[in-house]
Amino acid sequence: MKNIKQHRHHRVRARLTGTGDRPRLAVARSLKHISAQVIDDATRQTICAAADHELTAKDLTSLPPVEVAKLVGKLVASKAKDKKISQVVFDRGGYAYHGRIQALADGAREGGLEF
Repeated sequence: MKNIKQHRHHRVRARLTGTGDRPRLAVARSLKHISAQVIDDATRQTICAAADHELTAKDLTSLPPVEVAKLVGKLVASKAKDKKISQVVFDRGGYAYHGRIQALADGAREGGLEF
């Protein structure tokens, strides 16, 4: 099963590249956690990152996973705004654009990122 996910991820990444003007917003998730990074592929540097472990324990226990993902999206958007980044390329990482991935993207859009 992992090889199928890796194949999807490579297929998506073949079409996406983050630049200095428009970096890549990469999403990683597991069964319990979700995180996002804003990456400049030209210099191979992570500009900013956010994960659900940065949220308070109250948020993690009282909210459903989709709402936690939305908060992570807003958090990464605010960190990107602090670094003067407003446009990104969304890299869903081989995951379906559904559920927590979609919620993170919606949260990032609400936070002010354009993609």
